[in-house]
Amino acid sequence: MALELDSITVRYGQMAAVSDVSLSVADGEVVALLGPSGCGKSTLLRTVAGLEKPTSGSVSWDTTDLTGVPVHRREFGLVFQDGQLFPHRTVAGNVAFGLRMKKVEREARDKRVLSLLELVGLEGYADRRVTQLSGGEQQRVALARALAPSPRLLLLDEPLSALDRALREQLAVDLARLLREAATTALVVTHDHDEAFTLADRVAIMSRGRIVQVGPPAEVWSSPVDVETAKFLGCNKFVPGSFVGLDVERVGLRATALRVDSDGLIEGTVVERVHRRDHVRLLVEIDGEEYEAVGPMTEIGDRVRLEIDLDGVARIG
Repeated sequence: MALELDSITVRYGQMAAVSDVSLSVADGEVVALLGPSGCGKSTLLRTVAGLEKPTSGSVSWDTTDLTGVPVHRREFGLVFQDGQLFPHRTVAGNVAFGLRMKKVEREARDKRVLSLLELVGLEGYADRRVTQLSGGEQQRVALARALAPSPRLLLLDEPLSALDRALREQLAVDLARLLREAATTALVVTHDHDEAFTLADRVAIMSRGRIVQVGPPAEVWSSPVDVETAKFLGCNKFVPGSFVGLDVERVGLRATALRVDSDGLIEGTVVERVHRRDHVRLLVEIDGEEYEAVGPMTEIGDRVRLEIDLDGVARIG
């Protein structure tokens, strides 16, 4: 294993921001720390970086304890929400910064910068001022700068959250490709499950300072460990498994679990509708209970038939 966190606890007075967290990240693996604001995920990432000192526990790299090793000697790359670029430098100047600190020769430095700009989709941007770039372009520069010195671990703290939804979705796809092409070991903090599942090989769900579930994205999405985790992952209704034809005690339904279909076996009455960007979300009354569903534009009061889409169903526990 490359990174090993062993029983990390971080306290501020009597408050425990992180409680007894253990986690490993293998060489070349991307792990996402996913959870709501205030759950301790950024504090944990800052502890890995050396910006926070754990109250107890240890951070190790290839079995070497990093206690007492300062930030700049850990050889970790950092990317924050706002990128923290140098406004007085060009794009190339920003990307080359870490290479200059490592005293890489000019020719090799310039070659590395151009290669990274091509990798992040900014070929031809070397001489531009970073103040002339869009938010998405600035984050690409920040990623290239962090990757330039070939860090053994890349730490990303909500790297896309300042961008609008459409740009965030596209950059998440691009970032996932970039991390895999560069074979980068990375730990990513995010509160957005779409982003985490796009980027990560494994997802670690955090709640109130603890890691409550770790697994591949598909496993975490389909089988959240408890109701609280299922709610965080989009489930808004909990019913017996028999409701959807599954032999399990309880399942959670996301908004996409029920879809309007003329051949569906479930029948209900539309009581509310909301038009979203790419679908219509309905509230349907079934046997006195209200359920979310998706389908074509319908009128309030219409009777509709529904089918189960198991991709929108989560098995609890």
